[in-house]
Amino acid sequence: MALSDHMNGSRPPIAPTRYLDTRGQDGSLPTFTRVVVQGIAQGGGLYVPERLPLLSLDEIVALSGLPYHARAAATHRALGVDIPDDRLDILMTQAFGPNFDHPAVAPVVEVTPGMHVLELWHGPTSAFKDMALQCMPLLFSEAIALRRAAGQDLDDYLVLVATSGDTGKAALEGFADRDYTRIAVFYPAGGVSDIQQKQMVTQRGRNVCVFGARGNFDDCQNAVKAVFNDPVFETELHEHWGLRLSSANSINWGRLIPQIAYYLSAYAELVTSGAIRAGDDIDVCVPTGNFGNILAAWYARKMGAPFARLLCASNENNVLTDFINTGIYDISKRPFVTTPSPSMDILISSNLERLLYELCGDPVRVAGWMADLVAYKRFKVDGATWAAIRDLFVGDFVTNDESLSVIRRVFADTGFLLDPHTAVAWEVAQRLRGGRPVLVVATAHWAKFGIDVYKALNGIAYRSTLPEEAAQLSGLDLLDRVSERTGCSIPRNLSELRSLPERFTLEVDASADGARAALRSWLAG
Repeated sequence: MALSDHMNGSRPPIAPTRYLDTRGQDGSLPTFTRVVVQGIAQGGGLYVPERLPLLSLDEIVALSGLPYHARAAATHRALGVDIPDDRLDILMTQAFGPNFDHPAVAPVVEVTPGMHVLELWHGPTSAFKDMALQCMPLLFSEAIALRRAAGQDLDDYLVLVATSGDTGKAALEGFADRDYTRIAVFYPAGGVSDIQQKQMVTQRGRNVCVFGARGNFDDCQNAVKAVFNDPVFETELHEHWGLRLSSANSINWGRLIPQIAYYLSAYAELVTSGAIRAGDDIDVCVPTGNFGNILAAWYARKMGAPFARLLCASNENNVLTDFINTGIYDISKRPFVTTPSPSMDILISSNLERLLYELCGDPVRVAGWMADLVAYKRFKVDGATWAAIRDLFVGDFVTNDESLSVIRRVFADTGFLLDPHTAVAWEVAQRLRGGRPVLVVATAHWAKFGIDVYKALNGIAYRSTLPEEAAQLSGLDLLDRVSERTGCSIPRNLSELRSLPERFTLEVDASADGARAALRSWLAG
């Protein structure tokens, strides 16, 4: 099947892609429209496609001749999404339209020779999560409508999200006032940037709620997972409020397909711009927390994108670097570190489970490793699986102060202003760079992290306090200082935060009991 057929919707009917459970408990082989609304398999496993299409080089390069929304639609069609072609085209046009502030949606910029930045922050919340979460909620509502029309599903859905910063706002923005859904977000109180928090607590929409949780991101994520695995609470939701649970975190396969699309798009752009020749290998460097973004690059590679190595860039929470280097995932004695890149402040990288399944193909082993992680806070993969990881992935990490110094250095040298997450990826890419071009994935606009970018530009260490004059300013005020100094503009969605009222101020315990109590109170109110 040629990708051109997927591009214009002229393909003959084919069977939708079916999905496997990484832990082997769901043997029903569901299609996308069930997977996207269910989010996670019973028993905690994640869904992976039973098959992947293999695209030719010509088909990938031809994507550059399409507007971005058509590239996204083509990727969804190629992956066997069971939504009619005409509806898919409409939904992708809505997802990737005027809500993005750049006509290319996800442009690729050469900052220095051979170092290309994929800008994924042109959406309404100025973070890469928009690339999936402007798209997935539309597919989510469409899937529910299709299932209702078939008499398969009459409940609405409660979307639960644990966020380390950017996913929360992007999910709230994407699901606000969507049909058939409510959404509740839990974020670590004091563990996100002041601007990220302001974005979430000012969110508009009749169906949204936000809770600050007393704990770190892993505590939030564990609490949400515990709610998902509570059949008593699930029954309560159904009987009292007519709700089922789903997730918008990157554990939901609906998040991965739009991310695969931007990697295929980026390669096509590099060829069309003349930066590389068709067929040239490139390396891809991703600032990595929950492993979903770099996993999407792995899937794009499996589908035919000429990616030589995937460079996994971590901050001081460098559990993934150690895992890639040793084959042992160990958080038993590892402290959780707050950093300038809070969206990467994660010790349990949930999407790694998908990669492990794809490499070993054994749900029993995967379930065992995940059980060991819960029971012992560590697991060790077998030699063959580790060798497969080492064959493609390379990991390194960057300290807090190093990431800030990178921001200052790159701006001084090039005039390009990085956010702290992209700075981590830039540094790792430069350290590990071989003879190939590198695609550095830029996951957020610098203005989401005004305090730390201000520190970076002024040579102030991460743990140091701001000078008295700056210490009295808010993060939004510091954005003005950075903008004045650099000439870099502030996105309107961030500058308007000053005038928005805070709607959500409640803090709860970062535990299953705390999450359940908070949800009951909100739903009852």
